[in-house]
Amino acid sequence: MTEKKKLKIKIFDKEYSLLVENEDVAKELAVYVNQMMDETQKELPNQPAQTIAVIAALNIAFDYFIEKDKNRKFLDLAAKKVKNIQILLDKTVPENPAM
Repeated sequence: MTEKKKLKIKIFDKEYSLLVENEDVAKELAVYVNQMMDETQKELPNQPAQTIAVIAALNIAFDYFIEKDKNRKFLDLAAKKVKNIQILLDKTVPENPAM
């Protein structure tokens, strides 16, 4: 079991204490979330923090779903290519080669 470390991060001018396995990843995520919150606030300057947070979360989820779909399409394409290579190999390699 990986040991968790205590980490303080700051998002949208508020500090949070987290228990994390990987500090570098947690810091990178915090920076990303904070940037999304800042961008959302710039687009909607008069909205309360909760609204900013929800809209930023929806934007992050949208980005995630786009990447997830790209990954699924890539894996489907890779599986098809592997299948085609296997078919080609099956055609060129005899099943019972003479010894």
